[in-house]
Amino acid sequence: MTIETDILPPRYRSPRRIAVGGMGEIYRATDVALGRAVAVKVLSAHYAGNDDIRSRFTREALAAARLSGEPYVVTVFDVGEHAELPYTVMEYLGGGSLEERLRGGAQDPGQALDWLEQAAIALDAAHRHGVVHRDVKPGNLLLDRNGNVHVADFGIASAAGMDALTLTGTVLGTAGYLAPEQAQGDQATPASDRYALAVVAYELLSGRRPFESDSITAEAAAHVHQEVPPISASQVGLPEELDAVFGRALAKDPSRRYETAAELVAALRTAFAEAAGTTRTFAAITPVRAQPAQRPRARVGQWTVLGALLALAAIGGAVAAILLTDGGNGQKAAHRASPPPQTVTTVVTRQGQATTVTATAPAPASTGSSGSRVGPASLSGSQLNDAGYAKMQAGDYAGALPLLRQAVAKLNGVGYPTEAYANYNLGYTLLQLGSCGEAIPYLEQAKRLEPQRHEPKDALKQAQHCKSG
Repeated sequence: MTIETDILPPRYRSPRRIAVGGMGEIYRATDVALGRAVAVKVLSAHYAGNDDIRSRFTREALAAARLSGEPYVVTVFDVGEHAELPYTVMEYLGGGSLEERLRGGAQDPGQALDWLEQAAIALDAAHRHGVVHRDVKPGNLLLDRNGNVHVADFGIASAAGMDALTLTGTVLGTAGYLAPEQAQGDQATPASDRYALAVVAYELLSGRRPFESDSITAEAAAHVHQEVPPISASQVGLPEELDAVFGRALAKDPSRRYETAAELVAALRTAFAEAAGTTRTFAAITPVRAQPAQRPRARVGQWTVLGALLALAAIGGAVAAILLTDGGNGQKAAHRASPPPQTVTTVVTRQGQATTVTATAPAPASTGSSGSRVGPASLSGSQLNDAGYAKMQAGDYAGALPLLRQAVAKLNGVGYPTEAYANYNLGYTLLQLGSCGEAIPYLEQAKRLEPQRHEPKDALKQAQHCKSG
């Protein structure tokens, strides 16, 4: 309901209170100067006389403003003071929060992983800027009208270059999501934010926090002393492969946790992939460092050879065809003329059920006397991308082109990161071959899938300039 108040500057009309936070109230209002809906957070008059709290409120605005423009971070438009009350004006997101979604219990794993990936991008960006959130929880993960997550409320954030807000020994954060070091009053670090995101992930997938308790004190103490309960023991039928991921993500020692939030989410996707019912072990890929601008790229480390495709299978219920071995002795199938396709039955574990799916796998390509080999048509999208990437590294862009075209076709719909890498590599290759106009849609797709990376943006600018020239 719209209320009459002079608590906001005249520029912000028709305010409607939509939330009450720990330090103030949040209003939805219309910015008449720009004709858009905004959210305005105003410090409560009850706290306005407390210099420490006013400093904390200002700290939130400054920390959030440093991150404005980063993907999946709530944008700050204005910071000021009116009627002796500090306020912050932010973009208005009309989709609610993950806290509201969790009232319905565990979420679909595919959707949950998409949300976690978006939050991870925002938190990793904040950490690169020297900002630690310190209160990551579902209530601070807001949804826009398209269902995308945006990280909000850096109200107790610790930002590099700003004076310390609190002394060591003061606990800031929400008990259910506190990292052990925070619960003990030690300084929060980026690893603390990643711990909290892992708690959110556990809750999204299982419907409960790992140490959920009726007592705030008991829950905070459990983060410090109790072992992580296996998420596979929850009543929603989650695979055992997730237990090791959460064991590391929720480690008591911050140094044992994943090094980035994106790495945590990738590990979750891989765990679902490994639980998709395959019985073969695939060789792990050697991790590659992020390439400098305008360099071709392979893929994220720590994914198995078919990890990206199997993740789609684990989450969406599809099955990627696998290369077969001879059932008699475990060796690779020997050469034979026109080998027939073979049928593989795979059990795909999904939330609360196991589905048996039968798929026809392609036969291996014909080989000579030197042994068996696999033709390009039988390679997965990830393998095709790697093969094309190797040719790019050797400067053979003409040779890379057909491989990358097949990779993009096979990876269509898989999403970040593998689909993004293949599109970037194909676009970059076309750019090197002088097909600037043809390169643009692939680079645009890479940019859409990886908005936090500068390489697709830089290459896209070159392609656009080349085409217009």
